[in-house]
Amino acid sequence: MGKDWHDNSPKAKEMFGRASEILGFDIAAICFRGPEDKLRQTEVTQPAIFLHSAIAFSLLDEKNFGAAAGHSLGEYSALFAAGALEFEHALMLVGLRGRLMQHAGEVRRGTMAAVVGLEDNLVEEICREASKDGIVQPANYNSSGQIVISGDVEAVHGAMELAKVRGAKIVKELVVSGAFHSSLMEAAKEELKKAIDATPFHDANVPVYANVSGKPLKDADEIKDALVRQLTSPVRWQESVVKMFNDGIAKFVEIGPGKVLQGLVKRTVPAKEIFGIDKMSEADLVVRSVTENR
Repeated sequence: MGKDWHDNSPKAKEMFGRASEILGFDIAAICFRGPEDKLRQTEVTQPAIFLHSAIAFSLLDEKNFGAAAGHSLGEYSALFAAGALEFEHALMLVGLRGRLMQHAGEVRRGTMAAVVGLEDNLVEEICREASKDGIVQPANYNSSGQIVISGDVEAVHGAMELAKVRGAKIVKELVVSGAFHSSLMEAAKEELKKAIDATPFHDANVPVYANVSGKPLKDADEIKDALVRQLTSPVRWQESVVKMFNDGIAKFVEIGPGKVLQGLVKRTVPAKEIFGIDKMSEADLVVRSVTENR
């Protein structure tokens, strides 16, 4: 994970080293050699994904873009790209966020599940019905007909059964260490707020579409407030993408590991140009494609 960037760029190697100093552990060793179960721990996964995305963005020759957005953790990468957060400050917040979320999941065990094939209002109704067994609520509005729910284990399992009865095409419990984007993260939210309040933010250079509202933000104080609320609020990704598209964003580039967001964008808006930069070898090709016919 990120090894090709590290091995072929002095700047990437420097950023990996700086990240290890900030985090207090050798993140390069875990990213490159694992073990995988260690990399999958929330307190490691979050800074690893952010670091990969930040390095890829930093090494792009072309950084002329009109807006940014990120899904959950990815919102920190978007804010870094938009100039609202310095690399070191963003990584410190991401490292803390991962530790707090993992601890919250250990203190009160929760889970998450993907529900595919039902309307948003029906999933919301199902969550209300299943709430008799504990907390369960929508956590990610990913695309039309794809919602992730989050909360207490028994309540989520109850909601899963109701979703199957109501005709969901797919109902799948996710491998997670906690009930993210639910009120079970309230304790983590309080500690994260203290750190965010103490961290210097800048007004963003371009609008960053916030997870909590789907609306574009540039003001530093509004961004900080949205980041705090994000931890216990649903990620309104579909709404964000629709708003970006309607505001004139015609080309989308996912920067960082994987292709999940590219798939979600394709299922949400009729954008004709959607790209991804994961490996270093993809960077030049994508930049040339994006800048053509600008």
